[in-house]
Amino acid sequence: MKPVRLVVGFAAGGPTDVVARAFADYAGRALGQAFVVDNKPGANTILAAQAVFGSPADGYTLLFGASNHTMIPALYGSRVKFDVVKSFQAICAVATSPTVLVTGPAIASRTLKDFMAAVRAQPGKVTAGSPGVGSSVHFATEMFARANGLRFNHVPYKGAAPVVTDLMGGQLDSSFATLGSVLPQIKSGKLTALAVAAPKRSTLLPQLPTFAQAGGGDFSADAWYGVFAPAGTPAPIVKALEDAASGFSKSEAAADRMRSLGIETTSLCGAPFADQVRREVATYSRVAQELEIKAD
Repeated sequence: MKPVRLVVGFAAGGPTDVVARAFADYAGRALGQAFVVDNKPGANTILAAQAVFGSPADGYTLLFGASNHTMIPALYGSRVKFDVVKSFQAICAVATSPTVLVTGPAIASRTLKDFMAAVRAQPGKVTAGSPGVGSSVHFATEMFARANGLRFNHVPYKGAAPVVTDLMGGQLDSSFATLGSVLPQIKSGKLTALAVAAPKRSTLLPQLPTFAQAGGGDFSADAWYGVFAPAGTPAPIVKALEDAASGFSKSEAAADRMRSLGIETTSLCGAPFADQVRREVATYSRVAQELEIKAD
């Protein structure tokens, strides 16, 4: 019996890869079937999605994607050969990484309301860093700004690490970030977390209010990680994968491993997950069109 290939559009060692490997380990044991992770980074995860799109719908080639999967249509349009919604069977989202708005020492505000007041007082002056134009952080920044009548000075970087470095050094005012990537800096006091962009507080930082609780409106930008199969994958295979994903989310060992990385296990399967994918595709496409955000 050949192994199931779990294709990941990011390099080894990153959060998506780490969650994928944890899921592959659990699913392999739960299903009695070997799973191997195949890293295919590049082109904003398009290479990985293309590899799965071009594979037989037999359950032996799966895509382990993240939130940016739903941004592909907004950024690339007809330049890709697949349809993010129609070409894939959305199996399950298995984990989420809460997104938080953080500030560095250059900003004195310690609450979201004070920070928003400071941004309003200096339209286009307060800097907001992101790992690049069209990144999930860029979209989160623009969507938060539009929802609250704010205007930032967006500063794109080449990757997330220099954003955090400049935040701590005072060269950058603010940024959205996945909680796992900045939790040590928040706990040490080098960065200040103002709110979590999720419907409810994170168990990883329970004292941190949501945007709604802190006065920033009903704003959510959680990063998710999930499993996709080629469209047309037989129902029994889909059901087996959903069962494995559900078991993974309930596993204390998996939950503990994810929490240590600032990630929370979840289980959103079948139609609800597919619906979320469709909603996000529509939202990002609209925002990208209105703001003329395009991939390089």
